Amino acid sequence: MKAIITIFVAIIVITVGLTVYLSPDDLAKCQDSPDNTPSCQPVDAIVAISGGDTSSRAREAIELYKKGWAPKLIFSGAAQDKSGPSNAEVMRGAAIDAGVPDKDIITEDEGETTRQNAENTLDIFQQNEISSVILVTSGYHQRRSSLEFNKRSEGLVNVRNHPVAIDRQWSSLWWLTPTGWYLATGEFVKIILFYIGGTR
Repeated sequence: MKAIITIFVAIIVITVGLTVYLSPDDLAKCQDSPDNTPSCQPVDAIVAISGGDTSSRAREAIELYKKGWAPKLIFSGAAQDKSGPSNAEVMRGAAIDAGVPDKDIITEDEGETTRQNAENTLDIFQQNEISSVILVTSGYHQRRSSLEFNKRSEGLVNVRNHPVAIDRQWSSLWWLTPTGWYLATGEFVKIILFYIGGTR
């Protein structure tokens, strides 16, 4: 009986630990709109990177823009299907359809990995004098994305995290599905590789 209880407690600890670790949210204590609180002030741009449930990531970024968190949207991601438009362009289309002026949207169409998203977007930050951003991606992907962006920006850009709470692949109940465990453990391994220099 003790062994069963121990295993059960261990699973709970691992599940909660992975959830908290993988999905940092710097806006969690903020209201829907920015205010004068240091961690809840507006930023220069909102960055959404593609992959997984790209549509949900775009929608979250667009909602943040509409609530006044930033005057610019940056969408990063190459085409999944090389015969069609890039993921960044698809996200741009969603933003325009939602009423965002085209002049407020910047796209990066070449990034195929999280590392490339971070590297390529850094050029955009420098060209547009962007020093603070909110980074939007799926919950399981937030920690690694933050690590990559912070490493590439070398302290020149303040990166705040804000994961999509629920998308087609991820939710607070991720641990109930094989896909959830696949994504969580996969990201954890990739984070370890990041620290030893083998990230992608």
